[in-house]
Amino acid sequence: MEPAAIVGVGMTQIKRERKADGFADLVYEASRAALDDAGMTIEQIDNVITVSNDFFDGRTISSMAIQDACGSFDKNVSTVEGDGTFGAFYGLMRILSGSYGTTLVCAHHKGSESEMALITNAMFDPIYARFLGIDAVTSSALQARAYMAKYGITEEQCAMVSVKNHGNAFANHVAQLPLELTVEEVMSSPYIADPIKLLDCCPISDGAATVILASGERAKKITDKPVWVKGVAHCSSAYHLGDMDLHNVSALEEAAKKAYSMAGIGDPKKDIDLVELYDAFSYMEPLWLEGLGFCERGGGGELTASGKTATGGELPVNASGGCLSGNPILVAGLNRIIEAALQIRGDAGEHQVDGVKTALAHGINGPCGQSHCVWILGGEK
Repeated sequence: MEPAAIVGVGMTQIKRERKADGFADLVYEASRAALDDAGMTIEQIDNVITVSNDFFDGRTISSMAIQDACGSFDKNVSTVEGDGTFGAFYGLMRILSGSYGTTLVCAHHKGSESEMALITNAMFDPIYARFLGIDAVTSSALQARAYMAKYGITEEQCAMVSVKNHGNAFANHVAQLPLELTVEEVMSSPYIADPIKLLDCCPISDGAATVILASGERAKKITDKPVWVKGVAHCSSAYHLGDMDLHNVSALEEAAKKAYSMAGIGDPKKDIDLVELYDAFSYMEPLWLEGLGFCERGGGGELTASGKTATGGELPVNASGGCLSGNPILVAGLNRIIEAALQIRGDAGEHQVDGVKTALAHGINGPCGQSHCVWILGGEK
């Protein structure tokens, strides 16, 4: 792959409700921060990718509401309706095409203004599944139960993920929900959809994020700390939930395999220093770690219980607090990329992990990880 790098990043603080801020306010804040981080002006941006969703924004052509805020005037603009990792993937392809030297990718979401159950119900097949009332939470509960039943993963092991990630959030100034928890407190929280309990769930969140990508030639002129894109890939599973093998994350395995190959990763357990993955529910972290090849199938619970995924462990996972500590949908994956980039740069502040040279960022689209996008980032070309 031709060299391309992340040269600027910006995130808003994630909050339960940012009532005074509209979509454009959030996007402007994140985009201004990314430009300042890169030391760039908007005139140096060749094109813009926005990440939004008409259902969540409550309007058609939702991207139109934020075009001025992200500086897209007189620039080529396109929109991705999905997780931020996929929007960044599209922005990267524009650079790799040779048509553009820099791309600004911004994502926004206001969960406080969304009817989550109603909106996420609409992602299911309208003939066979939607009328059942299934949504993001209940479909994830089906996946969690299938995973636990197949491999003997326990609710207590999943609770350890929530304890770890909410605890990590105390060191991250943009995180929404730092909590000092015990496994017992997670286990005693009320069930939302068996086996998922309240403290196994991400919060409703408002926020925005922006990433600036540049070609290798432009990146060297913009910053002395570029974060190089070493490998990236995505893969999709079946559309119908009933056609998916919920405990078999083959789409993630395939995406990871392609990204590792592109990045020259032989053994992810040895070659990757830190992981930022999409964990809207606590069971997702061990399941996705299996799909990413950090342990065998069914070994994610034991990996979590071993303490290796703690910030001071052999494989720090979601040192930022992850989605469990703040999950503006669509923005979440872009935040994972940003957190990984900050760690590589050594700019992650209080939650900086020592010695991060290569990091993995991950996002999903659709119910139960219907689609996965994997990014491998490094400090060296």
